[in-house]
Amino acid sequence: MQRERGPVRVSPARAAVVGHPIGHSRSPDLHRAAYAVLGEAVDYGAHDLVEEQLPAFVDARRGDPAWRGLSVTMPLKSVAAACADELTQLGDAVGAVNTLVFRPDGTVLGHNTDVAGIVGAVRSAGPVPAAPRAAVLGGGGTATAAVAAAGRLGARAVDVFVRSAARAGRAVEAGRRLGVPVRLRAWDEAPAALPGYDVVVSTLPPHGADELARATARLSPVTTGVLLDAAYDPWPSTIARTWAQAGGAVAPGIDMLIFQAVDQIRLFTGRGPGAPLPREQDVIAALCTAVGRPVRGVPPLPAS
Repeated sequence: MQRERGPVRVSPARAAVVGHPIGHSRSPDLHRAAYAVLGEAVDYGAHDLVEEQLPAFVDARRGDPAWRGLSVTMPLKSVAAACADELTQLGDAVGAVNTLVFRPDGTVLGHNTDVAGIVGAVRSAGPVPAAPRAAVLGGGGTATAAVAAAGRLGARAVDVFVRSAARAGRAVEAGRRLGVPVRLRAWDEAPAALPGYDVVVSTLPPHGADELARATARLSPVTTGVLLDAAYDPWPSTIARTWAQAGGAVAPGIDMLIFQAVDQIRLFTGRGPGAPLPREQDVIAALCTAVGRPVRGVPPLPAS
């Protein structure tokens, strides 16, 4: 007599977030919530790695059919670009990647979903005109993504406020590649100038904009613009409080994290950047709930 076999267990696919330190990362909460909604069997973990460790970690997973991809956080984004065999047009223009996709042929694709994250966070926070006046605070790696995001929001140029122009070369180059001219402005001009922008993205580390916020508050500003502060701990930040008191809309960095994860989830489930997910609004709702944010939809981009 032939014995009946039980159901065949299918090993889950694998993905993970990498960076250092990694214990504070909310990416596992976000991705696991999304895969539960989608019914995708993806085991999503976290690995604490420094720059020297990432190339070997990536190479060990090339060609492994179980591995879908890696979410890359600081300080690995520049190293991750070098680990990729190919970069998307956006990843190449920005010059840093936060997403590595393991493809069936053994090659690795690098992409930057921070751009989609900034766009989604800004659009969900408040209305943005078709051709917004846009400003970025800081000239580091996230500033390049902010410049690209401003272009996607319709900005025809971006003002980048920096303490040192020498540190903003990558943001200027990203703007050149994307056709979004970047004008560098002195840091001390920011307090008076910022309230006049429709979109402001602060790419500074926690407390990095505190003095600027206090200087701005002393001018009793009034604004109708949207501010995204990429730093989300502690929250609300000093600059977020100042902006809200001036009448503006505010998006915390955790919203950027939510919407950049949506594009990563597309890639890790075999879709292209920007491709619709099944039950996409349910996925976004699950992501918001996973990190304690109000559930919201994202309005369409303004007409050009």
